[in-house]
Amino acid sequence: MSFDDTPLVSANLEELKAILSQEGYPAYRASQIFDWIHARGELDPERMTNLPEALRQTLKQSNALVPVQLGEVHTSADGTRKIEILLSDGLMVETVLIPDGKKLTQCISSQVGCSVGCDFCRSGKFGYVRNLDAAEIIGQVLVAKQAYFEDEQLTNVVFMGIGEPLHNYDNVVRTWRLLCDPSGLNLSSRKVTISTAGIVHGIEKLGLDLGGKAALAISLHAATEDTRQKLVTGLKASLADIIDALKRYPLPKRRRFTIEYVLVKGVNDSDEDARNLSKLLNPIPVKVNLLPLNPHDLSNMAPPDDARVEAFQRILVNKGISVFMRKRRGDDINAACGQLLGKPGK
Repeated sequence: MSFDDTPLVSANLEELKAILSQEGYPAYRASQIFDWIHARGELDPERMTNLPEALRQTLKQSNALVPVQLGEVHTSADGTRKIEILLSDGLMVETVLIPDGKKLTQCISSQVGCSVGCDFCRSGKFGYVRNLDAAEIIGQVLVAKQAYFEDEQLTNVVFMGIGEPLHNYDNVVRTWRLLCDPSGLNLSSRKVTISTAGIVHGIEKLGLDLGGKAALAISLHAATEDTRQKLVTGLKASLADIIDALKRYPLPKRRRFTIEYVLVKGVNDSDEDARNLSKLLNPIPVKVNLLPLNPHDLSNMAPPDDARVEAFQRILVNKGISVFMRKRRGDDINAACGQLLGKPGK
């Protein structure tokens, strides 16, 4: 590893020490660089004032810091911001900042396109192009700071943008570790959520590698195999296999899985669907996020009306399941769940 071949934003502290050692610098310089990048969010070496001039020039000339650039920023009427992230090969993904007062949740992408391609989701309509590397994923968090409003602070990160995170396992986990590193952003493991459409081997590996610390969200969207195959067309894992994987996951005490369920009119929104969902989820600790479909230009599917959504929710609640209605944010700029798009060019 060296300055010339390693984007420093994706290196952990020990790797930074090894890189700096090769260049003849003491280990504490690595700690200073890591602090500047991850704790302070500073990407301009000239502003890293406690570094010697020679090191700042080396960082500046090596193109080693962040391999992505901020593109256009689109701001919703509700304050949500959709940000174009420009990649070095000319491709583009999108990330979203969702404000709650001065607190921000950032939704980040893990792939260009998507390898799953759910029928109702805009993100996979151009197919899968490639995985993002860890520098491109963490880079979304770092460059998005340019779009913060005054006094805003990042408190939550969700891997719910473009792509299937567990199909890009190594880069996603590396990014998760950087986000939670006490010497960097120091986000709580409860506040960094990895979402998956149900990659069973990835769920199992995540449990082993992170000891259950990663908050896990499952994009289920159906309670029967036939319905799921209509909506989630790119996966072979059965619902039974997914539930079995969750049963084996080393979930810490007092934590729950988040079940994401997009309600599509006439497809998965009936009373029977709700009863089947409650039976399916009965063996595991969960909270359910109900998301009436966010319409977009690349799908003819539609959300159910409010009465149908309330009836569905009521059945789950009566079965003892915690249910939350996901508030629609940023839909006027195609920034809501299922509306993001990453493709060549713009």
